Amino acid sequence: MRFVAAIVAFVIAFGMIAYGFAQRTVLAAPSTLTASVSTDSPATVTLIDSKTLQSLPGRQKIDISGSSTVFAAYGRTEDVKAWVGKTTYNRIGYKASTQKLTNTVVEGKATKVPNPAGSDLWLGHFSHAKALTFTVNVPSDITVLIVSNGTDPAPNNISLQWPLDNRTPWSGPLMAGGLLLLLIGIGLYIWAVVHHRRSRGPRRKTPKMPKVPRQRGYRQRRAVSSTAGRRSIRRKMVVATPVLLVGTLLLSGCSSELWPEFLGGAHQATPSPSPTTAAPAGEKLDPPAVSIPQLKEIVARISTVATEADKTNDPTLAATRFTGAALALRSANYAIRKVDNTVPALFPIPATAVGLTLPQATDAWPRTVFTVVQNPQDKTVPPVALMLVQDTARDDYKVNYAVQLEAKVDFPKVSAANIGASPVSPDSKLLKLAPQDLALDYGDILDKGTASPFTKDFDLTADKFISSFGNDYRKATAAALPATAAMTVANGNGTNPVIALSTNDSGAIVATELEETVTVKPNEAGAAVNPEGQVKTLSGITGSTKGTVSVYGDQLLFYVPKAGTKGKITLLGFASGLISAKELP
Repeated sequence: MRFVAAIVAFVIAFGMIAYGFAQRTVLAAPSTLTASVSTDSPATVTLIDSKTLQSLPGRQKIDISGSSTVFAAYGRTEDVKAWVGKTTYNRIGYKASTQKLTNTVVEGKATKVPNPAGSDLWLGHFSHAKALTFTVNVPSDITVLIVSNGTDPAPNNISLQWPLDNRTPWSGPLMAGGLLLLLIGIGLYIWAVVHHRRSRGPRRKTPKMPKVPRQRGYRQRRAVSSTAGRRSIRRKMVVATPVLLVGTLLLSGCSSELWPEFLGGAHQATPSPSPTTAAPAGEKLDPPAVSIPQLKEIVARISTVATEADKTNDPTLAATRFTGAALALRSANYAIRKVDNTVPALFPIPATAVGLTLPQATDAWPRTVFTVVQNPQDKTVPPVALMLVQDTARDDYKVNYAVQLEAKVDFPKVSAANIGASPVSPDSKLLKLAPQDLALDYGDILDKGTASPFTKDFDLTADKFISSFGNDYRKATAAALPATAAMTVANGNGTNPVIALSTNDSGAIVATELEETVTVKPNEAGAAVNPEGQVKTLSGITGSTKGTVSVYGDQLLFYVPKAGTKGKITLLGFASGLISAKELP
């Protein structure tokens, strides 16, 4: 019975082990599901929305081919659709019953799109020649865009691959149980062998054999029996085989995929959604204009353009990333430096770090983003504050204002970058001073000094712009002119739009432009005005009996507190320089 029990234990044990092992090999389910489609549409754009990408759980592997160049990008669904506009495109779907992708052509009025490579709209992008493979794990409201170059038909071979849950949580217990039963069987087998040897001895005394006389000179040799050796080898093999099998199965059984969750096994992974902000019931929050990684790439591109344009004094190149007051100041600086290379270049735009970031919360255009950047390798250079604007979905972000911050500036608290801020109307009455009035009121202080009625609204204790270019500076400049010339200064609003974004205390960060028009005329008949410095360089005039008019552009960044509070308006940063000079008509 002991041998029978051992054999039964062996049979069951090997059956359990074999079945557990088979679950991970020959009986294992596929680890992925792949669905594909080949399109014959001439559309230049293909879109795959998050509903299709999330047809099955897990990360999505996308394979694209069928054109000489393959470009893919992903972004917020509304942003991608705004970029596509009224262009005909392919919409990829998934049919669960056939486990295949489908294609629907959405007709539009246009057939071509700009080359999307380098657009500021994408949260991520990929490109390669002929074929492209990448993996994403998109949350809801994200769409993947696929094109060739915007003119040729989009790549026509597309496949999506999702991971499948092919875990075998009972293969581990089966193999472990089989190993345990195998050890029990080995124990039963050894017990049966020992018992059998003890019970097979002689039951009666064996008669003695007669003695055989020994022959002289003959050495009797004892025969060597191989029986004991064979039995020993068999015993070793019986023990070694289970030990090797146990070791192998124990190593393979360490994987958490082989065990149920209540025994410490792995659970099925699910997609991780991107951080979102919960909106009050019944209210939809607008998303921020950009994400932090997206903004870092945008600033890096702006920095590259600024560095090259500053090096070559190229206003056309600068215009690809600058506009308004920021472009006017740089263009004038380039024109001056082409004639006089001793004039220093404007402050650079760092690309290595993005600090405070306040994007506008919006899903429409134009969009505004305020950010502060600084070179961490050179702390002596003041941080630069940028006010960026994107006019349409297909436009790049451009710098409208670029100012250097005041030393040890204390910024007000603002919303988190993943929430964004609301724009403030230029004529808002909810602030201590309407944003549209800031430039001229501040200019009045420049002109009149402490006699200006607006000094009570501004904190001028650490204002470097007032101390450098205020009333005292204007008086000193006028006094330095010859007695035959007279100078007048007129303040005016710049042509750049006023931009204001709300802060957490219901105040606002405001970027505005003040233009100082300086006119110098002869005050005696026959006298002439002889321009000097940058006015002479930019205007090309060495002397004039009519006089000259020069315009200085002042980019000003303010913090304006809420109306009714005791706080004062503070200048956060500025950039100022000559933007035009010419002879009076």
